[in-house]
Amino acid sequence: MGETDVKLKLPLIGKVFNGVALLSFLSSLIYIIVKWSSLPERVPSHYNAFGEPDAWSNKVFILFPISIGFMLWVGCYFIEKHPHIHNYIGLTSKNKFRLYHNSMLMINFIKNEILLYFSFNIWNDVHVAKGNEPLFDVWQLPIFLFVLFGTLFYFIFRSFKLR
Repeated sequence: MGETDVKLKLPLIGKVFNGVALLSFLSSLIYIIVKWSSLPERVPSHYNAFGEPDAWSNKVFILFPISIGFMLWVGCYFIEKHPHIHNYIGLTSKNKFRLYHNSMLMINFIKNEILLYFSFNIWNDVHVAKGNEPLFDVWQLPIFLFVLFGTLFYFIFRSFKLR
């Protein structure tokens, strides 16, 4: 079997996580549609290090971050499906399927965490645009980065164990 013929099945956890992230994305889109007419003309487009909005844009801007999140999700989906093109250290014929599986699952988790973050940001931006305080204030970005880098380090460490 050539490396381009690699067919790995995504484990149930990956399928469930895909479903949760996509459901979150769809619920964010529905939320925007429902709230669109009541949104003020200006919505937050940037937050400072304290989680406070420091730039505002036209309400159409609220669609921009969720679009980026979905495009990243789609791009990572295709990368996830081709683990043989990922970069590996110590790849052998004995461990390649374990490492491919690990890499596929890592991309799955990262893509879904990113989409969940962007979906959450929609809820937060609408909340702030209506004159409320940000939902997680200063903790929003650190929590996201902790989860994202924690996932990355976990799977990298796991790949060394699987070699």
